[in-house]
Amino acid sequence: MVTIIGVQFYEEWPFQRRNLISYEIGFVICIALLIWWLFLSRAPLALRMRVLGVILLMGLAVGSLVKITGVSGDMLPIFGWRWSRQAELAATSIPYLSAKVPHTDFPQFYGPDCNGVLAGPALADNWAQHPPQLIWKHAVGAGWSGFAIVGDLCITQEQHEDNECVTAYDLTTGQQRWSHNDEAHFDTTIGGAGPRATPTIDHGRVFALGATGILNCLELASGKVIWTRDVVKVVAGKTPTWGMASSPLIVDDLVIVHGGEEGTHSLVALSCSDGEFVWKAGKTPSYATPVFATLAGVPQVLAFHHGSIAGHDVKTGAELWQRPWGNGNVACASPLVIGADEVLFSSGYGVGAELLKLSRNDTGLQVQSLWQSNRMKAKFSHLFTHDGCVFGLDDGIFACVDLKDGSRQWREGRYGHGQGLVVGDHYLLMAESGELVLLRPTRAAPNELARIRVFNSKTWNPIALAGDLLLVRNDREAACLRLPLQ
Repeated sequence: MVTIIGVQFYEEWPFQRRNLISYEIGFVICIALLIWWLFLSRAPLALRMRVLGVILLMGLAVGSLVKITGVSGDMLPIFGWRWSRQAELAATSIPYLSAKVPHTDFPQFYGPDCNGVLAGPALADNWAQHPPQLIWKHAVGAGWSGFAIVGDLCITQEQHEDNECVTAYDLTTGQQRWSHNDEAHFDTTIGGAGPRATPTIDHGRVFALGATGILNCLELASGKVIWTRDVVKVVAGKTPTWGMASSPLIVDDLVIVHGGEEGTHSLVALSCSDGEFVWKAGKTPSYATPVFATLAGVPQVLAFHHGSIAGHDVKTGAELWQRPWGNGNVACASPLVIGADEVLFSSGYGVGAELLKLSRNDTGLQVQSLWQSNRMKAKFSHLFTHDGCVFGLDDGIFACVDLKDGSRQWREGRYGHGQGLVVGDHYLLMAESGELVLLRPTRAAPNELARIRVFNSKTWNPIALAGDLLLVRNDREAACLRLPLQ
């Protein structure tokens, strides 16, 4: 027990590793106690057998009643009754006042600029007097997809029994407008069931990548299929261990996503107009959404690969630069572009962050590491810069590091592995617990201002904001909230 306590307080290890090692120690202790009781104790044989029988019966009883339905971001098991079925939830909309404030579009993962930063609106601070108003809330199918919003339609992905669904809802009522279904089902005990990627909307088309690798291009207004491709087959690979998770990146007339494992390439570019193959690049893929940026004057696609990070030519996929990355674990958080020639990469599982500076020379692009730090380990959450610092969830705890050298300014507030958006000078954070938190972070402190509970279960999905309407969801429910404005 003392060893387990010591492991839990060893801050150099991420929470996931601490918990996994604690499980291993606990298992060894239980086996050792059982061996001692059966073979080394001086208790009567009949008593030893009775105790063993009680232990086995209790194990069978618990196993027949309870199952592990998933794990938290820190690898803590989440239990549920074996007879409960999420697919049986009824999608009942709750009538609330409709929104009347004009809104802007949120057409893709992390918003218009794909960076999780919005200029406004100006949010009110006092939620005690003026709390967010629930517009609608109802059940949805499983999945970790977020919402993309254009006009009065909001699009997400979800699992309904054996079908992956791209579903369009009315923004202000929550009523379903259309749904496109593919016969596909991805599920893991740790990662959960359903699609992982957020759809992308571009020029009246919806691009959606399912967990098994099905990439659909659909009409926004009707959901009608324009084209569909299996990108895992395109790269001659297989579905990754934790499912396809990168949201489609649109650059010019290309849609770019990660491919499958054990294929010849990891990045795939297809034509937006007809889905025809254009180029492949990289090797084993990651789970992070690629990012388009112009660094050192060179347009490029920034991507994690398994064991490396790289920049690729937009038109051909050719590798412009590459560096080793990580410790063998998965990378899920997107790169963070900083200025005209700097980019920050970060991942969890004890890896941390590295700030790179790109420059041009006669042979191409040169990459310089400005600093490395294990003080900002983004598992799959949003990072942002403000006040000369980088902010985000460091292994589930809100943290701030100096942009100049990666030194920690503060680390407080254990929100778990949630997702957030910068809105003006505020930060909206949907915690893993299902609470929505309003902060105004600075170099000096996180400055939590308010919080409300939206869901009562694990919430990993990215959030979306259109004007004052905030769309949030997890693998069970979705909701639309009207945020109070200044």
